Amino acid sequence: MFAKKMIGFLTIIALALGSQVIASNAYAKESPSQPQVLDYVGKSYTGMQDPSYINYDLSLRAHMVDRISKRFGIALDPKTYSGFELLEIEALFKCKKSEESFDLFLKMFPKHP
Repeated sequence: MFAKKMIGFLTIIALALGSQVIASNAYAKESPSQPQVLDYVGKSYTGMQDPSYINYDLSLRAHMVDRISKRFGIALDPKTYSGFELLEIEALFKCKKSEESFDLFLKMFPKHP
């Protein structure tokens, strides 16, 4: 008797958890906040002049500028820094002390249009 109740209880829990996972996955796929940079996951490029790499870098720049703006309140120009420089800038901002200026870290990166 106890075993049947336990199996029934576990079945209800499994169904509830399963429906939550399915609902969250469906919502995540429709979410407009999912960065376009994920479209380039797993791809390889022949070099920096590869048109696919250029599109990837532009997407990464836009994503990183938006993320830095939201997290730190600093507006950066995506044309000024490469995608990888923006990744480094974000990492440095995370380590910065409260009394340090953001400009101190930005001076480490040469600006290039």
